[in-house]
Parts: sequence; C-alpha cells; structure tokens
Amino acid sequence: MQFSENSRVWVYQSDKKLTDEQVQQIQQHLSRFAAEWTAHNHQLKAKAEIRYNRFLILVVDETQAGASGCSIDKSVHFMQQLEQEFNISLFDRFNLAYREADEVLSLPRHDFEELLKLGTITSHTIVFNNLVQTLTELETKWEVPFKDSWHIKLFGNLVS
Repeated sequence: MQFSENSRVWVYQSDKKLTDEQVQQIQQHLSRFAAEWTAHNHQLKAKAEIRYNRFLILVVDETQAGASGCSIDKSVHFMQQLEQEFNISLFDRFNLAYREADEVLSLPRHDFEELLKLGTITSHTIVFNNLVQTLTELETKWEVPFKDSWHIKLFGNLVS
C-alpha cells in the first residue's frame, strides 16, 4: 500500500527497549488498530510499525480521509491501553532517545543532561526527533545529529 509523503505521523517512544516477543505482540495490536481505525465512520488509510524495538509509529494518509479529533483521541486511548498491558511508558516527552554506536538508548532528561556535560553525548550524536509530523519528516528529520534537532534549543549551552 502506497502512502502519501504528506501522511500524518505520530511517534510514541517506549521508556525501555521492547523484547522481540513484545514487539511481535504489540505489532499485532497495532496492525489490528490501524486496520479498524476510523474517523466519523470513514475508514482511515493507516498503518503502524515499530522501529528499533522502541518506537511505535502510526501513519495516516489523509488523502483518503482526514484524522479527526475523535480519531486521534482513539489512538491516544489505544496507546494508553498498550502502556498498561505491556508495562511501558509511551507519553514521557522528556525520556530522550539517542544512538550510541548501533544501539538506541533513552534516558530521562536529567541523565541526558549529565551525558552532555560529560561529553558522552556531543553535537554529532544522533538523537530522535519524535515531533516529526509527516512521513517525509519521519524519513528525513527523525534521526538527526543533536546540533540539527530541537534538543539544541533546550540543551545547547551544555553541548561541546
């Protein structure tokens, strides 16, 4: 199924790395949700995926039907159910993810700041911008060097 490059995207980051078994189970839930997701009784052209055993991503191609406030509320409620079922946190915006070699790690804001001060995280460290809003942004602006992300506005004075 082809999706428009302007499709809307929502990225939910787990506070911990998911096991392969959890990924498989959550992906089944996500796929079912995407297949049944509607807005004002119109089927949404939607898909869902998990990346790096950590990020749950919902995509809606609004060329067919737009995601309404009610349908977005449904997705938030669905994600809250996943949080409870799998004992994960998906809504902590200050749990920050970054790459260390081939691994994706995440830390609470305070610990992230400490690694910046120590120089473990630098202006070139790849961080994840979960604020991306379109499929194009997901592919081009989601995984970016710290210096090119929104993180620089918050922590710029700490980076070497």
